[in-house]
Amino acid sequence: MERSLVVGVDGSDSALRALDWAVDEAARRKLPLDVLHASAWERFEGTAQGPERPGEQVLAEGVVQSAAAQARCRNPDLKVVAQVVADDAVTALLRAGHYASVLVLGSRGHGEIAGLLLGSVGMAVAARARCPVIVVRGDAAGMAGTHRCVLLGVGDPEKGAAVRFAFEEAEVRGCLLKAVHAWRRPAHETADPPLLADQAQSHHEKQAAALLDEALEEAAGAHPSVHVRRTTVEGPTHKVLVHRAAAADLLVIGAGHRHGHFGLPLGRVAHTALCHADCPVAIVPQRA
Repeated sequence: MERSLVVGVDGSDSALRALDWAVDEAARRKLPLDVLHASAWERFEGTAQGPERPGEQVLAEGVVQSAAAQARCRNPDLKVVAQVVADDAVTALLRAGHYASVLVLGSRGHGEIAGLLLGSVGMAVAARARCPVIVVRGDAAGMAGTHRCVLLGVGDPEKGAAVRFAFEEAEVRGCLLKAVHAWRRPAHETADPPLLADQAQSHHEKQAAALLDEALEEAAGAHPSVHVRRTTVEGPTHKVLVHRAAAADLLVIGAGHRHGHFGLPLGRVAHTALCHADCPVAIVPQRA
């Protein structure tokens, strides 16, 4: 079965920006595009309707067909499939993640009842999806891809799936990959004998560089055409990545895979990036 790129739409401006971004991403990755709108109209059909008000099903079909037409207009050569799923947004998107290569969402929607892509929905999907989730947000330059750069946050322990995803993105875009590992000096040094301040700084910098090299080694060998710029920096990871995302077209972050209906919340780094990064953010699940 061919795995598609799935984009959620609800007719909001944020969702339509995400749709345009998803069209370009599907073309880069040579994937079909599945345009999905979630609407629980079956639960409400027949209530509070009159001749002046179209049914929820009709409205839902209008949203998804209009979005599909926009996608085909942006790229007539792209294979586009449109579907309305009669379910709540989170359930529909998580189910789509079982067969999708990537899920693409807008950062905000119309609202909790009428909208598909409210921020809380995007957070829930990013935390629990089984495939990478890209939330399209940020400034015009970041969304347009003008920086020619993918930014990868390399954590400790590293999420291998995120590294591979970032290399794939840099390769299909033909752009630079900036791999960043932010580290923090321990509150209490445990070396015996104790290290001097300059020695401690050098020691931690070398450890961080070694971790970064180890994390990138396999993916770099598999994608030799990708030019990588490696950086280690002392500081809180969430602040470092959000600051550097201002000069990137996509920020890639690994996240532990969440199980169960509710799942666990996203970590601080991913949560901060999804709320504040100036470019689209990819949350890549780490399989156990």
